[in-house]
Parts: sequence; structure tokens; C-alpha cells
Amino acid sequence: MNLYEDRFRFLNYNLKKYNWRLLLLVIAASILGVFVIESAADGYARKQLIGLMIGLVGLIIISFIDFNFILKFHWPIYFLSVLMLVAVLIFGVEVNGARRWFSLGSFGTIQPSEFAKIMMIIVLTKLIVDRRGQISQLKTLLMIGIIYMIPVFLIYREPNMSTTLVFLFIFLMMIFCGGLSYKFIGRVCLFGVPVLGFLAWYIQQPFQILLHGYQLNRILAFLNPSEYQQTTANQQYNSVMAIGSGMITGKGLNNNTITSVKGGNFISEQQTDFIFSVIGEELGFIGSCITIILLACIVYECLKVAKNTTNINGRLIAIGVASMIAFQTFVNIGVATNLLPNTGLPLPFISYGLSSLLANMAGIGLVINIDLQKGRR
Repeated sequence: MNLYEDRFRFLNYNLKKYNWRLLLLVIAASILGVFVIESAADGYARKQLIGLMIGLVGLIIISFIDFNFILKFHWPIYFLSVLMLVAVLIFGVEVNGARRWFSLGSFGTIQPSEFAKIMMIIVLTKLIVDRRGQISQLKTLLMIGIIYMIPVFLIYREPNMSTTLVFLFIFLMMIFCGGLSYKFIGRVCLFGVPVLGFLAWYIQQPFQILLHGYQLNRILAFLNPSEYQQTTANQQYNSVMAIGSGMITGKGLNNNTITSVKGGNFISEQQTDFIFSVIGEELGFIGSCITIILLACIVYECLKVAKNTTNINGRLIAIGVASMIAFQTFVNIGVATNLLPNTGLPLPFISYGLSSLLANMAGIGLVINIDLQKGRR
């Protein structure tokens, strides 16, 4: 089969096998996001809606491109992701001491690290599968880890600790599902638990160099909220109060009373990292549950695809996408409800952010294509 035929094999897909459930769940979550963003802050919903339409077109296109064909270009994809991350450190716009975005003028900004998540899921899949028989050997893990950690280190240097943690979680889940032996995992745990304990102590010392000041303050505010109530912990305190004030049915969308999150300006940038506080306040417990169920169903569908496919490449990609969405959902809601230290991760498909939305759409497109392989004629 030549390259031309390989590229256009999607013409033979059985469309009756298309995963409409996953597509509809993504559309429902994204539309909910547009409405909540419109209620949270003026002027963002229109951009999010445009991003949603572009993202859906991209999702559908990617869902018909054979993911095995995409995997053939894993090295160009890898070097492109590294190039983007290096470029943003040099030419990116600086906001609050961080360089994470390229400016697109009146069109807003673009965040390369969001797209790097999907790109590195593809790269990591190929690295694991090509060395699956030796995946539990230390030298193999070190080689894969070094390759993977280069873009992760660049993201850490932006600085962007929250996205760095997303990459680490994806790595752990994909390595585990790629065939890592339990014996090796046990050895890592015996070594890793004391190391984590030491790091927990070290980052609280005045001479630590791993975290920036604001990152350390967020952790300390979580551990000692009473000492940071008027500074770092204030955002999370107001978020919890807003969610609780929504009670069962909420105050309704576009609520502008002075005691609301939007009307009282109690939370900055609530359309992004603290979007769940707006959902809790304006849609109440019912709206919060619907949001969590939608995102949980999206993760479940991705894991279901991973379970049902016989292709190890497809299984690892689906696991990577599921891990990315699940981790970001857990952390975002955990921060908004003060269960986790404050960190800047968007709620997938819900929070405002075109880079995050488009990257998540691309990931879902890959998962749908993996599922569609079962219906090949």
C-alpha cells in the first residue's frame, strides 16, 4: 500500500460505527462551557463559541485520519513540540512573570503547552510500543524518560508547574498501561515514598530552589489557610462560599447581584481556573453534578475505547487522552472546592481558553478514530 492509499483509507470506514456518544458528550460539555463563560465574564463567550466551531471541524477531520498514519510522524511531531516550547520561552509574551503564550494580536493568544500534551501522547505511545518488551528495564525507562522530559522541563521553565504535573501524570499512566511490571513498580515505590517525603520537607525551607515564590505560597496557603486568608487562600475561600451559596438549583445564569462571584468581583479570572465556582453558584448542586457527570462520561468513553481496541497503539493513545482529561478535571474541581492547593488548570471543555479547547478536541478526534477502526470494511 503506497502513502497515498494509506493516507486516504478513511474512505473505507463504516460510519455506522462512529462513536456518536462521545461526540455528543463533548458538544454538550462545550456548549455548557459557552453559557457559563458568558455568565462569568463579558466578552469571552463569542471567542469560545468560535473556538468550539473550529475545534469540532478539527475533531471530525482528525477522527477520519488513521491514527497509525499519524504515529509514523512521531519524530517530526516531537521536534515540533520542542521547537514551539523553546520559541515561546524566547518570543512569548510575559504575563505575571510567566512566558506561556504567543500573541496573535486581536485574535488573542495561543499556548503551545496545551498542544504539546496531545503531541507528546502520540510520541510517548510510539516510544513505549517500539520498546514494549524492555519497558521494565531501567535503561529503557531512562531513555524514554529523558526524551519525554525535555519538553516537560521547558514547560516547567515557563514557569508552568500545573501543566508539568499533567505531563507527569500522563507519563505514569501510559507507562503503567504499556506493560510496566509490578515488581519494578514496587521497587520504585520503596524508593519514591522517602524521596517524596524529603521533597515535601524541602520545599518548605527558605533555601529551596524548586518552586517560585507564588507556587510555594499556594501550597503553604493550602496547609495553613488561616495565615493566608487575605492573600493566596482568599481565592479558594471565596470559591467555596460561592459554590455553597448556589445550594440545590443555583441563582441562575447571568446573575449580577453584588454578593455573587461576578457582581462582587470576589474571584479574578473566574472564566478560567475557577469556572466551577460559577457553575456551583449559578447552576447549584444540580448543575455541578451534571458537569461532573458529563466529564466523567467523556473519560469513561475514552477508557472504554482503550479497553475494546486490539491495537496497542490505540489503547495507549486513548489512555493518554483519558488521563489528561481526568487529571485536569480532578485538579480543577479540587482547587475550586479547596480540596487541593491552588493551581492554574482549566476545566476541560468548560473553562475559557481556545488552546485548551482545541487540544482537547484533537485528542477526542484521535480516540474516535481508534474506535472507528473496529468498523473498517
